[in-house]
Amino acid sequence: MINQELLDILCCPKTKADLVLDGDFLVSVDSETRLRYRIEDDIPIMLIEEAETVDVAEWEEIMKKYENEVK
Repeated sequence: MINQELLDILCCPKTKADLVLDGDFLVSVDSETRLRYRIEDDIPIMLIEEAETVDVAEWEEIMKKYENEVK
């Protein structure tokens, strides 16, 4: 599990937007790109070319769950 201290300093490598932890993924709060980075063995895979784009509806649901955490 990624601790809060690490989560606080990580950002999307493409947009520099904040990230929220959603299960085994880090999801960018950037509404334009909606990128999601997977976490394997507690290590975030922060490679832009391996990120997934989340569809708008799913991204909005994720953001609603974590709206109090988004800076």
